[in-house]
Amino acid sequence: MLIDIKDIVKIYEVGTVKVDALRGINLQIKGNEYLAIMGPSGSGKSTLMNILGCLDTPTSGTYNFADQAVSEMEDNQLAEIRNREIGFVFQTFNLLPRATALHNVELPLIYSGTPSTKRKKLAKEALEKVGLADRMNHKPNELSGGQRQRVAIARALVNNPKIILADEPTGNLDTRTGEEIMEIFEDIHEAGNTIILVTHEEYIAEHTNRIVRLRDGLIERDEAV
Repeated sequence: MLIDIKDIVKIYEVGTVKVDALRGINLQIKGNEYLAIMGPSGSGKSTLMNILGCLDTPTSGTYNFADQAVSEMEDNQLAEIRNREIGFVFQTFNLLPRATALHNVELPLIYSGTPSTKRKKLAKEALEKVGLADRMNHKPNELSGGQRQRVAIARALVNNPKIILADEPTGNLDTRTGEEIMEIFEDIHEAGNTIILVTHEEYIAEHTNRIVRLRDGLIERDEAV
């Protein structure tokens, strides 16, 4: 089992008020699964995504990732998991505005200490996989929204992570461009990657093989597509 979370609770304290974001989540995800996490605003889907991505830690419960007890790790260990094992794709792309597409894709490799020559080779290969071989030296403001998201996907892929976490990856794109991005995710999945995406769009979720629906911090339904 790639991901195994049990009885995950997350409570946020806002002033004197306690907010129960997750109220006991149990979820197992196998390698090479392709699933969507859905739910209305305030359902806990972003909180769950942050915990799965080691960006946040649960208040209680256990999280095992590739047989590693993530819920017991220190911050530096979590940072290493994020860098080496998880690729992130965000709605807002999160690209450095003054850096080229190539340099943006190189960033995770810089953090992991990969030598410069190998770094550039891997970044170029990742950009080629998403169809941007001719845009490597362009900066984000010289690219369309769809091309920026392709750069973000290449950056997520460059470390050959075990999973790709995508948070509303088509949220800032028109429908046609969104479909093109989903085709790239399908190719990534077919190549063997595990993909978990958060979306509020049913037509996007239908590209996956499994939909986990949250409501009020609990799993309401877990269904095959």
